[in-house]
Amino acid sequence: MKTRITELLGIEYPIVQGAMAWVAEHHLAAAVSKAGGLGIIAGGSAPADYIRSEIRKAREITDKPLGLNIMLLSPNADDLAQLAIDEKIEVLTTGAGNPGKYIANWKAAGIKVMPVVASVALAKRMARAGADAIIAEGMEGGGHIGELTTMSLVPQVVDAVDIPVIAAGGIADGRGMAAAFMLGAEGVQCGTVFLATNECYISDKYKELVLKATDISTVVTGRPSGHPVRSLKTPMARKCLELEKIGTEQSLEELEAATAGSLRKAVQDGNYEEGTFMSGQIAGMLAELRSCETVVQSMTIQAEELLKNAYKRFE
Repeated sequence: MKTRITELLGIEYPIVQGAMAWVAEHHLAAAVSKAGGLGIIAGGSAPADYIRSEIRKAREITDKPLGLNIMLLSPNADDLAQLAIDEKIEVLTTGAGNPGKYIANWKAAGIKVMPVVASVALAKRMARAGADAIIAEGMEGGGHIGELTTMSLVPQVVDAVDIPVIAAGGIADGRGMAAAFMLGAEGVQCGTVFLATNECYISDKYKELVLKATDISTVVTGRPSGHPVRSLKTPMARKCLELEKIGTEQSLEELEAATAGSLRKAVQDGNYEEGTFMSGQIAGMLAELRSCETVVQSMTIQAEELLKNAYKRFE
């Protein structure tokens, strides 16, 4: 399946692995890249030396293109911006800020830049800043989300910019991929589906919860703070909703204290009571652990067949 995205990124399949904090480390990123997609290492707020080590470990597994995600509001953003150049990262995805001040240097180093956006206005701004592609992410996805659905956001972004668009949020198989292409996207970004892979090094509890999830197993917290997050319904998520409902200064302070480090507790410790297990709405579609290669190839094959035979439904 060839699109502007596969040509731009030098990959075989137009599938990008989401940059999930504490999850997207070298094992997962390398496995997705080796399978023909684009693996992404999540920079988060980790020290530059740690991320450098993760990049080099991934390079030992595969020589395929590799991506790095930088959260621009993180205190380490400047360090990671330079690290990407030093380590010859092929692709950068960005979030939580404007990458404009870095783009000229990144482009001079031959790095492709793909900001993640949740609105048309931001997509236009990123295109003007020199982005090579846009990742339009709907609120069906896990982790930090916007307010628009993938179905409504993607076609509006496609109409608003001339550069390729990658659809994200709520995509777990070839049906979602085909639908994204019909909306005008030329690639997809997937996160939650890769939680249920052999190469994803998260706690057994995290994987268990994802595989047991149904269509209504996620909830959105954080709206009062302006930073909504989608995660699985757990004691921590319910506690967050209760404290947000109270809405006092004291309750919000308690909320901030309770959520500090909760993602790490989920990913590394499998702490069901205190962890935040981020997940998208498609978790209910995942029933078994698979390899990243199986996920990437099966998704593409199914999408190709659906797109090829779509007209037959109307004969």
